[in-house]
Amino acid sequence: MVVSRQSECTPDAFDVAVIGGGVNGCGIARDAAGRGASVLIIEKGDLGGGTSSASTKLIHGGLRYLEHYQFALVREALTERETLWRIAPHLIQPMRFVLPHRRGLRPRWLLRTGLWFYDHLGGRKLLPPTRTIDLRTHAAGAPLKPGFRYGWEYSDAWVDDSRLVILNARDAADHGATILPRTRLVSAAREKGSWRLTAESSDGSRHDFHAKVLVNATGPGVLDVLALGTVSSAERIRLVRGSHIVVPKLFDHSFSYFFQLADGRILFTIPYEDGFTMIGTTDQDHAKGDPIEASDEEIAYLCAGVSEYFAAPVTPSDVVWSFAGVRPLIDTGDGKPEAASRGYRFEVDGGKDGAAPLLSVFGGKITTFRHLAQDAVDQLAQFFPDSPWRHWTAEAPLPGGDFAVTGQAALAAQVGAEFAFLTKADCARVVAAYGTRAVDWLCAADPARRFGPLFAAEVDYAIEHEWATSADDMMWRRSKAGLRMTPAEQSALERYIQERIPR
Repeated sequence: MVVSRQSECTPDAFDVAVIGGGVNGCGIARDAAGRGASVLIIEKGDLGGGTSSASTKLIHGGLRYLEHYQFALVREALTERETLWRIAPHLIQPMRFVLPHRRGLRPRWLLRTGLWFYDHLGGRKLLPPTRTIDLRTHAAGAPLKPGFRYGWEYSDAWVDDSRLVILNARDAADHGATILPRTRLVSAAREKGSWRLTAESSDGSRHDFHAKVLVNATGPGVLDVLALGTVSSAERIRLVRGSHIVVPKLFDHSFSYFFQLADGRILFTIPYEDGFTMIGTTDQDHAKGDPIEASDEEIAYLCAGVSEYFAAPVTPSDVVWSFAGVRPLIDTGDGKPEAASRGYRFEVDGGKDGAAPLLSVFGGKITTFRHLAQDAVDQLAQFFPDSPWRHWTAEAPLPGGDFAVTGQAALAAQVGAEFAFLTKADCARVVAAYGTRAVDWLCAADPARRFGPLFAAEVDYAIEHEWATSADDMMWRRSKAGLRMTPAEQSALERYIQERIPR
């Protein structure tokens, strides 16, 4: 879709305005900007500050969705798994999961059949296949309770979800998009065939924008934005909270676990940030307005669930950090939250009758964000009939991802050789976060100026290029350095950032 370039529009007029700076919104903005559209993102908080930074951080097909007969969703997600790995080899890491068989739950034949479909449904080419293992001799069996004998080892992948959002926004901006985080949409009204939008920034100032097409990608707030524009919808969403806990590492190997529980649910247990283990997730219906945080009951549930498997029990006192996100799932009337569809749908209002078009996104999951974005921009193409279009995001690397899928270790070694002040842990961290773009700020780095694991030059880069404005942005979304920073380092980081942000 090649439409008017931003330079040909008035400063406040755009082809596409995207409301919502999560992974879907930023993915749509990236795709549309790369096709030539002038694009605006309006996000009320930090980019990826909601659901998109509170996932289980997996790029996966969703093995458990097979038993809910969501075969099309699993196929789409499995296909996207290797596509995303190719375009973001710094952010996405292949991971081998171990699924122990547990007597009295799903039978062995059923699990093996499901894993066979998982291997073959999505055109797997790069990741290794499933294999049967003996947990009495396999490394993943060592920390488990005695009695677990059979199991399977299968492939999926892990992603730094919040950085995935940031890099989609960065690429959208590199293609000319205007990104406005910490900016709240106040009103949206159709006016002479376009949308007139009023937004309020965090300093209280207001500004008007015009857009030919409006995209509502606000996740849990999708119906609120529709109401703001006085648009009704036939779709309904179900808010489901997923909570996670992080504890000191429970095992020394690199495998993750897929645990079955007696209530029919599953838990992932994943090596996290080189020294911790992440456990999740819950599926709890969430009432609008309730705190988005892991409840005491959810934390206890997660601890009890993994303690059914590990020889050393996990208790709430072991938890060093917890987080939660609200998933806006399509409400299909299913009884249990975990059975609700993770698929997505679009709803288009206007366009054919001369009214300015509105495209709303319902549902979705992080693994399918790129394909969702491509489908969404294809839907927008009908409103620009004289413009050719092309699909491009499946081949173009995200910023810093212009190296081979197996090349991260070599890139880390190269960075370490060029910047001798970096430790091995530093090299691994900065390459996983920035890929080839790490050198953009490492060239200015002073080894003595840092806040815990974060370099001052890295913070400067995040302020200038990644929309960071607070220590919280840096510690929990641009990185996870907050897990290793003292209160004094956190306070020093906040002071440093505030001194560098223009007032």
